[in-house]
Amino acid sequence: MTLHPVVEAVTSRIVERSRAGRRAYLDLLAREREGGVDRPRLSCGNLAHGFAASGEDKPAIRDGRGMNIGIVTAYNDMLSAHQPYGGYPDRMKLWAREVGITAQVAGGVPAMCDGVTQGQRGMELSLFSRDTIALSTAVALSHGMFEGAALLGICDKIVPGLLIGALRFGHLPTILVPAGPMPSGLANKEKQRVRQLYAEGKVGRAELLEAESASYHGAGTCTFYGTANSNQMMMEVMGLHMPGAAFVNPGTKLRQQLTRAAVHRLGQIGWDGGDYRPLGQCVDEKAIVNAAVGLLATGGSTNHVIHLPAIARAAGILIDWEDIDRLSAAVPLIARVYPNGSGDVNHFQAAGGMAYVVATLLDGGYLHRDIMTVAGDDLGAYAREPALDGEALVWRDAPAEPLDPSLLRPHGDPFQPDGGMRLVRGNLGRGTFKTSAVDRSRWTIEAPVRVFDDQDQVTAAFKAGELDRDVVVVVRFQGPRANGMPELHKLTPSLGVLQDRGFRVALVTDGRMSGASGKVPAAIHLTPEALGGGPIAKLRDGDVVRLCAERGEIMALVDAAEWEARGPAAPPAAQPGTGRELFAFMRAGADTAERGGSAMLAAAGL
Repeated sequence: MTLHPVVEAVTSRIVERSRAGRRAYLDLLAREREGGVDRPRLSCGNLAHGFAASGEDKPAIRDGRGMNIGIVTAYNDMLSAHQPYGGYPDRMKLWAREVGITAQVAGGVPAMCDGVTQGQRGMELSLFSRDTIALSTAVALSHGMFEGAALLGICDKIVPGLLIGALRFGHLPTILVPAGPMPSGLANKEKQRVRQLYAEGKVGRAELLEAESASYHGAGTCTFYGTANSNQMMMEVMGLHMPGAAFVNPGTKLRQQLTRAAVHRLGQIGWDGGDYRPLGQCVDEKAIVNAAVGLLATGGSTNHVIHLPAIARAAGILIDWEDIDRLSAAVPLIARVYPNGSGDVNHFQAAGGMAYVVATLLDGGYLHRDIMTVAGDDLGAYAREPALDGEALVWRDAPAEPLDPSLLRPHGDPFQPDGGMRLVRGNLGRGTFKTSAVDRSRWTIEAPVRVFDDQDQVTAAFKAGELDRDVVVVVRFQGPRANGMPELHKLTPSLGVLQDRGFRVALVTDGRMSGASGKVPAAIHLTPEALGGGPIAKLRDGDVVRLCAERGEIMALVDAAEWEARGPAAPPAAQPGTGRELFAFMRAGADTAERGGSAMLAAAGL
């Protein structure tokens, strides 16, 4: 199938914009491959330190008899998605020996849970945990002991951070190794119902905790299609997983065989063989466009309009929100997974999953087929689903039709003709409006604003009945430089209640919402942010704002002369605590949300 003309045009635009940065990046890879730090160049003392505790692998590592894989792990046993990784390194070492190579844990990275910190002060560390993870990955791979890398991570900031860090060692072949989603628990709509009842005071904390515990009940990734599962989708369409690895449950034989296959495959794509596949060449402009297309086609997390530009910059590539907006207008929405639909990622997997998504998007010309993946030079390998034939791992063609059309559709009969991630712009700046979960009758909201500087103020006003009207709720001073750009998902139940009462409601913020953004219209990531004088800081209670996804517009309907004369509101005083003060240097140096909100990449000049 011929590549869709919009996908082709956006790719060309990105290639042209990125020409100088990409050339510099590829030059870096060549220098690191030919003259960087690696085992043959280490002194005897350096090398002896590196294998001193490696047990039976010591002779092979010392003598350089095969590839040594650096495992970078985000294991902790507080985070359900990452708890399964506890036993991975020992098994991966055994599987490495099967093919004459070795593996060592190069380092660990932090893995905070946005589900635990949601609505709490710890969420103000969340976005910058991505920079911290990238830095930790760089530290892990800096020792020169490794000829390849296996990245063990799944959730929100963790996969982007691992990938950003590893891309600065892009001469190394690298595979991302997921652990899979937990089995389905309480139905998501029932969970949402109980949350709204709690927000209205109709059920107590005990009932709410029971519902939440039935939803998040075991090891594995949360089953809604938020940022964590959007990460896994993106790694598939970029060709950085073993094909079909994204949504296989933990603890299954198939999951174990996919991880074993990843270790074996790393041994085949090393730089001393005939099939060298360095990460930095796998992640090129076409792969970045594939990630954006997959995000739009599946109704993925709004967080990735921040993460994807940051990942791209680490590889010398520049993508902006206009690129995503242009793609969104052309790419059909072919999946409805909760919160955009009723089924979760396990139901999505059973209906055809990523194999079907890749197959139909390739058939429609929406994905670049000719990219270098860890599995080969044709993305068609990812249009097949893994299975066990006895003990052997095999791949089979995706189903010809989705097995549940309420979850998946072919590209020619989509849920809606566009991808539902709109750029809105106007005198309040530029922001993101995710339409895929919002009823079209609510794509345009025009109402007076109520302005807040903190999400707790919104909750208090809701409980006091002060928002029982048509209202645009504005929550400002939530950008990267102000407070680390926390997610405001805590507001979803309250705003949902107001909408269900018949009011016209919207959220406008320079913060993030969530990978679980739902049915309430929202303009998020507004840039320039309020801190430093962004126009959202000029809004006053009672001003009328129009938010329109149809026209891509966000406007304060204030007399032009008055608007021009207004100064910005003063930011709230910074509050220390929860380690927030330690990240002050990152907040001070952070880029805009459209460039990825990274202090690290800005300081590096990338």
